[in-house]
Amino acid sequence: MSEAVEKKQSAFDKFENLLNTYLGPVAEKMDKQRHLSAVKKAMIAMTPLLLIGSFCLIPAAIPNMIGETNPISVWILNNTQYFDLAYNVSMGLMSVFVSVVTAYHLANSYELDAPGSMSMALVAFLLLGMEMDEAGGIALRGMGSKGLFVAMVASLLAVEVYRWCKKRHFTIKMPDTVPDFISSSFEIIPVTAIVIGLFLGIRVLCQGVFGIMPNEIFSIILAPLVGSMDSPLAVTFYHILRCFIFFFGIHPSVLSPIVQPISTQFLAENIAAVQAGGVATHIFTPGPMSAFGGFTGLGVTMGVVIWFMFSKSKVQREIGRIAFIPSLFGVNEPILFGAPIVLNPIFFIPFVIFGGILSSIPFWFMSWGWVPCSTFTPPYVGVFLEGFLTNMSWTSIAANVVQLVLALIVYYPFCKVAEKRALAEEARMAAEKHSEISAEDEALLEDLDLDF
Repeated sequence: MSEAVEKKQSAFDKFENLLNTYLGPVAEKMDKQRHLSAVKKAMIAMTPLLLIGSFCLIPAAIPNMIGETNPISVWILNNTQYFDLAYNVSMGLMSVFVSVVTAYHLANSYELDAPGSMSMALVAFLLLGMEMDEAGGIALRGMGSKGLFVAMVASLLAVEVYRWCKKRHFTIKMPDTVPDFISSSFEIIPVTAIVIGLFLGIRVLCQGVFGIMPNEIFSIILAPLVGSMDSPLAVTFYHILRCFIFFFGIHPSVLSPIVQPISTQFLAENIAAVQAGGVATHIFTPGPMSAFGGFTGLGVTMGVVIWFMFSKSKVQREIGRIAFIPSLFGVNEPILFGAPIVLNPIFFIPFVIFGGILSSIPFWFMSWGWVPCSTFTPPYVGVFLEGFLTNMSWTSIAANVVQLVLALIVYYPFCKVAEKRALAEEARMAAEKHSEISAEDEALLEDLDLDF
């Protein structure tokens, strides 16, 4: 028995060492690469907003769970606008915040004027991603997670344009007697004109010539890849693709305009087949895509949440505990950006490859006849119950349990590697803090100049 345990431990140690050997250096290089580092820091900075926004989504599911006539449900339904407001100013404007914070960190790495860089980055993003509604007002649909990739690219390009202009002295130089805050404002006037002209030109090219918004380009590029979806292999590929683009900050909702009509058509055919006395046969329908494909969030990231909750790292424990409740409702942005999983090489394999497979397992069960195909798209009511409502079968709950167990197994070694890195970082910060305190104490004693 003990020999078997030792063999298992040694096998795990070898695997962990392998991950540290190959993924550790990659992670360090990515942390040192200024552009990726700026994006990563911006994503981490969004954690408080993501948490608040995530919790604001939960009340909307409560009336579906306890009934709309319940006093609690009545109060929630009467005050929905306030929950929506909190969501819209947090997660609903996520791309706006990311564009500004990304520019801030990249500008600091170049020792450029941060306020000027942030303002230009915001203008660049708005020129590319801002949409107007029918009344002529600003629509929020491009300001949330759907506009993330455009926000990151626009911010990085805007700061690079600023650096290019300053390096070639294409700025307004004020006399030394002029205060810095005034001088820096005048310095970027030519740069601002170039940034506005450049990004306005891109907007005109995309919208005026091709008839699309810049953030819709990815939907068009990926359309041929998701044209035929009603097979478990295609669904698996689709989920891996969703995890892949989300890993790099592109929200998978860019694929929705392509796949939603397909899944809705399959749902209608399933319903018609059952009404005619037949059996539903299409696996790619909206209900399972949410209940199984989005179980605890894309990539079944509850595995990471649970291991973080019991991590030796204090920071990871806090992130795991905070992300737990949102994950029960399929909202995993807190763990994606808080861990972080996004742009973290340590989690590339488990999230993109294994996460995509884990999200697809129930679809294989449906194709084998173990789980009935869906004839209903339930309102979101949380994990397990949503899967049950898609087909009124307990086998859906069993499929979710299989997903969760496998997620715990798959994510474990990678979470241990992340834990080791987190502990090392916490130890380094503690040592630096201790050395700073010691230096302050020594300086204080020297100032006292006591004679004994």
